This record gives sequence, C-alpha cells and structure tokens, in this order.
Amino acid sequence: MASDELRDARELRPMLTERMVLDLVPISRTTLYRLERAGRFPKSVYVSPNRRFWFRDQVIAWQDAIDKMDERNPQRGRGKKRRRVA
Repeated sequence: MASDELRDARELRPMLTERMVLDLVPISRTTLYRLERAGRFPKSVYVSPNRRFWFRDQVIAWQDAIDKMDERNPQRGRGKKRRRVA
C-alpha cells in the first residue's frame, strides 16, 4: 500500500529523445550540445551509457525563458560581430 501512495504522490515526468528535442527546437545537433555545455539549455540525463533524454518540463521552461527574454529586449542583435546585410 505504501508504494501505491508513493506512486500517486509523484507523477512521472515525460522525457524527450534527442530527435524529439531537435524537432521542437529549430537548431542543429551541434548547437544543442554547445548550448547544453554552456549552461544555456537544460542538461540531458543518461539512462544508459548510450541513451540520453531531456525532461519535457525543463525544455518548456527554457522556451518560456527565451520568450520572456525576447519580450524584454525586442531590439536584440544577431550575435557578436554579425551585421545585417541590406
């Protein structure tokens, strides 16, 4: 009975594969790992030596943070040393 209560108290968090993340976030695989390494994207979790996942709620929170950052600074540039070509 105690294990049933524990299971009810804690919901499972959906996990996303690399392919699922890349389908949702329009960046390359290399950019995904660079952002993760730099701490600008949620860390993945290894469930076996060759299998990694991201928690869906963390990816959603990251998207919300990007949205809020864009609202605060709509004139945000394209990056260092990049110019717009007219």
